[in-house]
Amino acid sequence: MIRTPLRPLARILDAREKGENPDAIERENIRIRHEQMRDAARQRAEGRLLILGVFFLCAFLVVGGRMGMMATSEPREPRAEAPGSVIHAARADIVDRHGNLLATNFETHALYAQPPHMVDPAQAAKGLAQIFPDLDEKELLADFTGSRKFLWIKRRISPEQMQAVHEIGDPGLLFGARDMRLYPNGSLGAHVLGGASYGKEGVNAAEVIGVAGVEKYFDDYLRDPANDELRLSLDLTVQAAAERVLYGGMKLMNAKGATSVLMDVHTGEVISVVSLPTFDPNKRPRPQVTGDASDSPLFNRSVQGVYELGSVFKIFTAAQAMDLGIVNPETVIDTRGPLRWGKFRIRDFRNYGNEMTVSKVIVKSSNIGTARIAQDIGVQRQRDLMKKLGMLEATNFEIVEAAGGRPLLPANWSELSAMTISYGHGLSTSPMHLAAGYAALANGGFRVEPTILKQNGPRLGDRVFSEKASREALRMLRRVVTEGTASFGDVKGYAVGGKTGTADKPRPQGGYYEDKVLATFASVFPAHDPRYVLVVTLDEPIDTTGDEPRRTAGWTAVPVAAEMIRRVAPLLGLRPTVEPGPVTDIKLTSN
Repeated sequence: MIRTPLRPLARILDAREKGENPDAIERENIRIRHEQMRDAARQRAEGRLLILGVFFLCAFLVVGGRMGMMATSEPREPRAEAPGSVIHAARADIVDRHGNLLATNFETHALYAQPPHMVDPAQAAKGLAQIFPDLDEKELLADFTGSRKFLWIKRRISPEQMQAVHEIGDPGLLFGARDMRLYPNGSLGAHVLGGASYGKEGVNAAEVIGVAGVEKYFDDYLRDPANDELRLSLDLTVQAAAERVLYGGMKLMNAKGATSVLMDVHTGEVISVVSLPTFDPNKRPRPQVTGDASDSPLFNRSVQGVYELGSVFKIFTAAQAMDLGIVNPETVIDTRGPLRWGKFRIRDFRNYGNEMTVSKVIVKSSNIGTARIAQDIGVQRQRDLMKKLGMLEATNFEIVEAAGGRPLLPANWSELSAMTISYGHGLSTSPMHLAAGYAALANGGFRVEPTILKQNGPRLGDRVFSEKASREALRMLRRVVTEGTASFGDVKGYAVGGKTGTADKPRPQGGYYEDKVLATFASVFPAHDPRYVLVVTLDEPIDTTGDEPRRTAGWTAVPVAAEMIRRVAPLLGLRPTVEPGPVTDIKLTSN
């Protein structure tokens, strides 16, 4: 308690009146003032101590809370990230035209290590090397006993591998749940699907991103949580049959590679597309960095393979000439050879006589006859037709690789170029381009764009050929099978029409191989009611069943295509019909 002293003078006067000693009173007043000063100093010190204690308490709580959070949280690999960034692992399914699953997400685990928490690094390294033969025990031990606090061991492990790691029993080996992309059909449709990998990663989640095919082309769509699935135009059953037949045909014909494209002529939907050799997108191989790119299983021959496709182009020349009124199917063409243009000579595979009708030029596949027709068409009109057909630019097919399949055009599109292009030399395109071109002939003359997405109805573009020229061209294609170079392509009940093409294969350093070809058969079925186009191309085929090796498309690509049509036509819902004989009544639903 603080005492309040009286005023000194009043206190002394009052003391004198009462007979008290004034000096004693003064000493009392000094003592009281000293006590007041000590009390004030003590109060200030107690306040400061209280503030300091509160500060230390808050600091202790912050540090203790942070340490508690670090002790209870999972470690993760350091990486530069924007503040607040979140890993989104969800990805929509990919299905075929009937809803059959082609790609989906699958829950799995990643394996990582925290070396500071390991009990026996040597035993852990030995156990992991036994579970995962691709890991090196010495390298693992060096990592476990070094300065690293965290390291990935496997981004994806199976349940069996996870259990085996559990049995090692080391607390420094930990698991993080994550999604992986699963392709339940293995290599089926691999070049269309492409594959996926991991982008941004954490121990409990990983970003799944597309790296090729539709997975990359539609990456934003597939990663959007609002989308459940991506429906493709592929038919899983037809794709399986086509791959099996093409693989067997490639082996039988001793070919280096092969591709096939099956397309709906009215919608441009690609029902099946195969490129061999292939791969499993669940275990996508590394890109090939040396040698011929087409040797890599990742190379998609259907869109990236840009080739001179040979005589399959002749039907475009005949159809355009009929459209222009230059010829009709019975117009007689001079086929005497060789055809000279400057120092160049154009020859036929064999001597077909001095003259043939336009129909015979196509049926017998005369280079000379087709070149003479091209001379009458002219350079500019031929180039305009190729542009309308989409032969001068990459297709819009919805896989990322298609953009790289840009046709190779002549540096100077001269009259000689027009003559050679008329029979498929001098202009290099992909089998996908060719399929779209034949679809335009088959649907009544309208351009179609190849698509891998399921459509709800016809999707026809600008008119390229007249309906009359389309009908006449289909009749010629049917005669090629019944009377000409594609006789092995006749499939009972399905009235196949088509055209063969055998082109010398170019050398990487220039010029052409003498004993290597690209053999192609472009077909339409049924020819009297066109529904589908099938293009089959074999790379360096050799038929060795005869006395001498045979490489032409009639002996190699045609039998393979015929077997494919025989297998897939019933799967497409096409019923075999009584053979109509010569195609006289062709149904064209081009409106």
